[in-house]
Amino acid sequence: MYSHIIVGARDLTLMGRFYERVLAEIGLEVMADENDGGPPGKGWQRPGQRWPQFFVQLPFNGQPAAPGNGTQVSFACDSREQVDAAWAAALANGGSDEGSPGVRARYAPDYYGAYCRDPEGNKLCFVHAVGL
Repeated sequence: MYSHIIVGARDLTLMGRFYERVLAEIGLEVMADENDGGPPGKGWQRPGQRWPQFFVQLPFNGQPAAPGNGTQVSFACDSREQVDAAWAAALANGGSDEGSPGVRARYAPDYYGAYCRDPEGNKLCFVHAVGL
């Protein structure tokens, strides 16, 4: 289990708008802005949670952010409809298609996923399956 995921951003405004629209489709809420002593960023959390589950931030080392080769952030969704909605929101807000929604039986008979990249090239997956 993970605590939270951080994705680096070159354009925090662009990435903030993208994730705000996409993550709303799967029930994550934007956190109140707070200065934690690190570089500027924006966080999302499940309602009622204390800590962020996902964060977009300028890199700590001051170097430009770059997507990781072979790196993917996968979001568990409550339904196939959430998968569809998040993927559609991603494409409508500057993301690019990496695999339309559908069953990926090679993973599990009920694995329903969709893949895209955010505006800065980070690969994302939205998935629904029993037990996630």
